[in-house]
Amino acid sequence: MLTRFHNLPPYPFARMRALLEGITPHNTGAALNLSVGEPQHKVPKFVTDILHRDRALYNKYPPVQGTDAWIESVSKWIARRHNLDAAMVDQRHVVPLSGSREGLFSIGMAVIDRQQGGKIPLVLSPNPFYQPYAGAAISAGAETCYVTGNSALGGMPDYGALPDHTLKRTALAFICNPSNPEGNLAPREYLKQMILLARQYNFVLVGDECYSEIYDKTPPVGMLDACYDLVKEGKGDGQNPFANVVIFNSLSKRSNLAGLRSGFMAGDPAIVAEVIKMRAYGGAPMPLPVQSASAAVWNDESHVIENRALYHKKFDLAEHYLGGRFEFSRPAGGFCLWLNVGNGEMACKKLWQEAGIRVLPGAYLARPNQDGSNSGAPYIRLVLVHDERLLEAALEKISNSL
Repeated sequence: MLTRFHNLPPYPFARMRALLEGITPHNTGAALNLSVGEPQHKVPKFVTDILHRDRALYNKYPPVQGTDAWIESVSKWIARRHNLDAAMVDQRHVVPLSGSREGLFSIGMAVIDRQQGGKIPLVLSPNPFYQPYAGAAISAGAETCYVTGNSALGGMPDYGALPDHTLKRTALAFICNPSNPEGNLAPREYLKQMILLARQYNFVLVGDECYSEIYDKTPPVGMLDACYDLVKEGKGDGQNPFANVVIFNSLSKRSNLAGLRSGFMAGDPAIVAEVIKMRAYGGAPMPLPVQSASAAVWNDESHVIENRALYHKKFDLAEHYLGGRFEFSRPAGGFCLWLNVGNGEMACKKLWQEAGIRVLPGAYLARPNQDGSNSGAPYIRLVLVHDERLLEAALEKISNSL
């Protein structure tokens, strides 16, 4: 028996491996993977110390809603980062996740009504997009409407331009800020408009902010920050300032802890309550030692500042070798480069064969538009995660090969 997931295309990395199958690099000893956004910077030392210190707690079931220490640490970080009053965030607003990916995938099952007024519900997604958004829709029996970014809105999807009948079917919408793969930052006014749109049509607006702490010059505006703006402008409910809105973040990019599988969802208490209820039945709560370590990491900003400085140097290298070519744009946020090379699949094969470098074809991160074209097809995505020595050599090869 085939499930509804049978209709999804293979995951982008599986498609890339199939594309490169049978191609042998000219110099196999110098192979470098620039396709996977796996941070390579050092793990903060105190994390391993805490995991070792609390190792005996692995024999206990962790609370689904998080320990008091974890709740306090994350709540305070959210308030600091989003310019909120400290009392605005507490245990009613946060959910611990074993990485944000599993939360982004499962949010649809918690909040989507499959009836949606007798019509199949819709999920709105940017295009290109993070692939679990598609999984969130199909796992909840919904359809996805993919919306290409609008340059007038900082490259963000203009959901407000969709027809009324589409918005009435909408149950869930995703905004990735900074965007992956383009590295765009959502303007503050845009976020406020999308929040008001979600409330007008009563759908859940998700802010995927997993790259929020890696930026070049200006910190991205958080969606909860924009919610508070609306309250101060008299356009929001002071009793529930985050109505219809949740955000996701994690320690994977911020703190180089992709393998720790530690993240959170935060926002509207009504949505949080539904997610907690769902996770009580089938979630994967963070082990207690991981919650202890995570609490300490959210409390520390010094390693995050050092992390950003390392990425800034990599942005400089990328600009040196690729600036002025491939529509190069220094990423305002995140650590991805989105390069227009004409044909992403051909460039991917050429770079692997001639330079031993893996990059991801942009078409694998997008879905075809209504006219059948794929807006990601001319692009490749590569990630700036390796140390400067390896990265500089790779960027020079890319510059010379394409």
